[in-house]
Amino acid sequence: MSNQAPSRWRESLLSPLTWHYAGLAILLVVAIGLAVRLGLDWVATNGRSTDALASKQLELKALDLETAPLRGLDRRVAESHEQMLAFYDKRIPANYSTIATRLGELSVSSGVRLSRLQYAPGAPGSDLTEISMDAGISGEYPQIMRFVNGLERDRLFFVIRAMALTGQQGGMVNLRLRVSTWLRPADAVPTELPQAQEEPGSSSKEGE
Repeated sequence: MSNQAPSRWRESLLSPLTWHYAGLAILLVVAIGLAVRLGLDWVATNGRSTDALASKQLELKALDLETAPLRGLDRRVAESHEQMLAFYDKRIPANYSTIATRLGELSVSSGVRLSRLQYAPGAPGSDLTEISMDAGISGEYPQIMRFVNGLERDRLFFVIRAMALTGQQGGMVNLRLRVSTWLRPADAVPTELPQAQEEPGSSSKEGE
């Protein structure tokens, strides 16, 4: 009996069916291992792909925000140019005569006496040239204030640079005023400067 048991065990071990089962078991283990490895690789790859996609989306959003101010830039430039030309046509004097005439009108309407009006063209610009004007003004204080307010609110573009009190006698005030306006370069040449002359009984006179 004892000799027959080991003999049967050896026969079973050497049986093709036993080796078949053993091979199937090994293949099953290998298949499970490969499946696990494949699953881990897929998870890692999917995670990297998600991160890469999120990174690209962030880059696209950042680029979109950076380029947002440039959208419609050509239209805004054209609109700004049109507004600039409209400003020039409406508020920039046509020539020196226009400046002198308007200052004379303001002096008459406010009641002040305008004298010693002098022009000093600045360096020519690409679009406009600044014209500095120095003048003496005399009158009562309310009249002078009306003249100054009229300059600041006038349809022509005037900028008051400086004011200095030069004397006062009774109710009359003498003021030195420095004002700037602008002309187109072709209209600002020194040869076109008017020769302002003061005549008795008038607020201001000018000639060109």
